[in-house]
Amino acid sequence: MAVFHTPIVSLSSTGLITSLVPTTSKTLILANVRSSSYNIKHFPSKTSHLFHLRAAPLEKYVYPDPIPEFALHETKKFREELKKKLYSERDMFGDDLDTVVDTCTELFSHFLHNEYGGPGTLLVEPFTNMLIELKQKKLPGANLAARASLLWAQNYLDCDWDIWNSKSP
Repeated sequence: MAVFHTPIVSLSSTGLITSLVPTTSKTLILANVRSSSYNIKHFPSKTSHLFHLRAAPLEKYVYPDPIPEFALHETKKFREELKKKLYSERDMFGDDLDTVVDTCTELFSHFLHNEYGGPGTLLVEPFTNMLIELKQKKLPGANLAARASLLWAQNYLDCDWDIWNSKSP
């Protein structure tokens, strides 16, 4: 589960204002900085308004937990697409094509089941791990397989997640 801290700034007014007047040469802006908030006094030529700009505390955004059913579906799709892509380079992989695809699929599946929580949570780490694992096993085409895996995930994973969740009740 990924947690990110996001600064959120709120603007509140002491009066009823329907729109903000742009700053012109006839407008004077004074800002007083305090430890917990900013006071901005905005004095247009005819009327005066007082704005308080306060920094709200950091809010945590928690991404959704991985969905096991989505992970299974996407792993199967990833495996099929990767095998098609790498099959076009079968001369490079020789008899190791299935082993390369199995290794990439296993690491991708682990990532989907444990870390992927929708758009914004696609990490490069599983693809780096694929490259390292393939090289440690001395399998051919490690760079090509890891790159193809990453490109597939960048092109399809977030979109598939959105489609999957739009079908859910």
